[in-house]
Amino acid sequence: MWKQILNKLPRKSQKPEQDSSKNPSFGPNALSQTSSQANEANNAAKRASTAAVFPSNVIAGIEPLLAFKDVSSSEKMNLFISKVSLCCVVFDFTDPTKSVQEKEIKRATLLELVDFVSQNPPKFSEPAILASCKMCSINLFRSFPPNRRLSNKSSSENDNDDEPTFEPAWSHLQIVYDFLLKFVTSTSLEAKTSKKYINHSFILKIIELFDSEDPRERDCLKAVLHRIYGKFMAHRPFLRKGISNVFYRFVFETEKHNGIAELLEIFGSVITGFALPLKEEHKIFLWRALIPLHKPKSLGVYFQQLSYCVIQFIEKEPVLACNVIEGMLRYWPITSSQKEVMFLGELEEILELINMAEFQKIMVPLFWRIRHCINSYHFQVAERALFLWNNDRIINLIMHNRHIILPIIFPALESNAKNHWNHAVLNLTLNVKKMLVEMDDALVLSCTFNCQEAQDTSNLAIERRKEIWDRLENTASLQPMPMVGNTAVLVTH
Repeated sequence: MWKQILNKLPRKSQKPEQDSSKNPSFGPNALSQTSSQANEANNAAKRASTAAVFPSNVIAGIEPLLAFKDVSSSEKMNLFISKVSLCCVVFDFTDPTKSVQEKEIKRATLLELVDFVSQNPPKFSEPAILASCKMCSINLFRSFPPNRRLSNKSSSENDNDDEPTFEPAWSHLQIVYDFLLKFVTSTSLEAKTSKKYINHSFILKIIELFDSEDPRERDCLKAVLHRIYGKFMAHRPFLRKGISNVFYRFVFETEKHNGIAELLEIFGSVITGFALPLKEEHKIFLWRALIPLHKPKSLGVYFQQLSYCVIQFIEKEPVLACNVIEGMLRYWPITSSQKEVMFLGELEEILELINMAEFQKIMVPLFWRIRHCINSYHFQVAERALFLWNNDRIINLIMHNRHIILPIIFPALESNAKNHWNHAVLNLTLNVKKMLVEMDDALVLSCTFNCQEAQDTSNLAIERRKEIWDRLENTASLQPMPMVGNTAVLVTH
């Protein structure tokens, strides 16, 4: 069957003295020049009516369907280029009955290439690197149809409930990704030589593929891009910049992208390798990319990875905690209770790492926000805010600054104890009040007195407002009815 397919391959006449290592882009030709020319004459009409099944850029004199074990060591690299070139045809997988035999030949050839690259082959030559990058580009780099893009969701719950769309050509794409991963990590590939072909354009195309809806493809891309970052040090600044641009576009323009979580996972491992003190470039990435990523509605899809990256930065330099909290307060959700719960969880992790000096800079606006959360009618938000008092590190921070913090939050605790509808929130509130009494009884009494005084003042203001309205209504009722229905009437005391 393979011989029948190979008979359909287009062939170009070759000069016997032509150097195949310098010309890796000729059609497959296992015959001599004379027989090839005769075959060209006999099959010209047939080839004219039949489209080429496989590409013609295969090494002359090497049949691509030969096994690697059937050729000498000196010819293995040429055979490798032939097989790689054979895999440069992209088939239509929307119709499973179309080109079945050709698809199977390509799949078998791809598996051979993966095995060859995995077995520590000789050093890859430049033509081999070029052919490999070209094959990966042709098979992987593609535009995603607009009708397959994720629609803009109203909540992160909807994102999680959506069924992923799987790539129909995955049976081939998976092997190509496996080949690319093993090719990049192979000791036979020298970074100095291959960086000309695995260049900025190639890396940018890889980053663009993260918008794929197929989670299997994004996992493969994550592994490949991480290995590229590790091997090609010269490309690291460009790679970080490319990922940052994806985040900027997502936050400030589209709010639609499928691969934010995977890109953040890559950056999470990258951040752990940052040297101290952190470069200004890395801090700018934190302020301009990571912190604004708290804003989109689909935060729940990538929140775990984002929180990990932020915590990594703070572990590197604890002085960044104040700036991070300021950014979170700027993007604090007002109408999304689920995002508020996530923010409070991340806030607790940050407060475990913050030092006292940085905490004192941010504690007033921070606890005003926590006060609003304690008073939230959504029981999960109120519960999560009150759970902060279960953390010994946070209690220690509060205790050392209790004269400023307690007057801010105590009115919220008093209000919850009297009015909150949820029994769990009510019990947590009473426990926190008891904890504060044990911390500083005199200060709690003072706060209680101030709350009562503020409540009395508020009640007086309500009564005065009510009296004014009653007087206005009585005065209005004593005035004669206007003669003209649409005429404005001035009511005097």
